[in-house]
Amino acid sequence: MHLGRNDGNLAAARSKLRGKLLGASCYDSIAAARAAVAAGADYVAFGSVFPSTTKPGAVRAPLSLFGEARALGVPLIAIGGITLENAPQLLSAGADGLAVISDLFDAPDIAGRARAYGKLFEHDHAQ
Repeated sequence: MHLGRNDGNLAAARSKLRGKLLGASCYDSIAAARAAVAAGADYVAFGSVFPSTTKPGAVRAPLSLFGEARALGVPLIAIGGITLENAPQLLSAGADGLAVISDLFDAPDIAGRARAYGKLFEHDHAQ
């Protein structure tokens, strides 16, 4: 389950979802990420990292958040405006995962696009 700012109480969700994966949108806030991890989040998401057609008015999250949040000890997910072209810089900034909608589902070959994203994780992107 993934909770955004208005989706309910993270600690309450954690108590009901023992043994289940729980994540939280933290937008552009390292403080929100710390609070989410303290409340039991298994991963945190930052974004929109790039302009997004899905949520055009979304707050923008600086790439520096990924380096800052590394100390939280949970996987870090990037959301918003992600494409195959800009994904490598997110991985280099410290994102462990990518939440992609438009660039995947608007592709003429969705399976092929998904494989292309998968290949990004086969290489050592931390160089």
